[in-house]
Amino acid sequence: MPCSYDCLTLEDAKQMLSAAEAKATSLGIAYNMAVVDAGGHLLAFLRQDGALIGSIDLAIDKAVTARLFDKATSDLAQLAQSGRPLFGIQQSNAGKVVIFGGGIPVVFDGRVVGAVGTSAGTVEQDIAVAEAAISALGPKPKGELAR
Repeated sequence: MPCSYDCLTLEDAKQMLSAAEAKATSLGIAYNMAVVDAGGHLLAFLRQDGALIGSIDLAIDKAVTARLFDKATSDLAQLAQSGRPLFGIQQSNAGKVVIFGGGIPVVFDGRVVGAVGTSAGTVEQDIAVAEAAISALGPKPKGELAR
């Protein structure tokens, strides 16, 4: 059923996960990848064969974190350092907030419609896999909100 407002569909999520999977494969790392909807609820999840079990919740929580705060988790990492404005934010939401890279909100026409989260590699690799997922949607999404 089509959305009457901008939203991520299951088909969008599948496209995103396919692109993320291709990027992860090119890196030679088995990944966990999650896509959440505008409400921060899991829309789709993919775990490649051999992906770390400990990264399952991290991928999901990165996506949820990116949606809850409408910021890339790598940006939250900077803001959550000692002496910075969001120090301690990772203790909120029952400790499920993830403050390192790999979670990115998906933005259509200036509105956050969901987010992607990836986990298994280095922070830089996780960000690259998440960015690949967003790029699969083409020119419509902006990937990150303006800071």
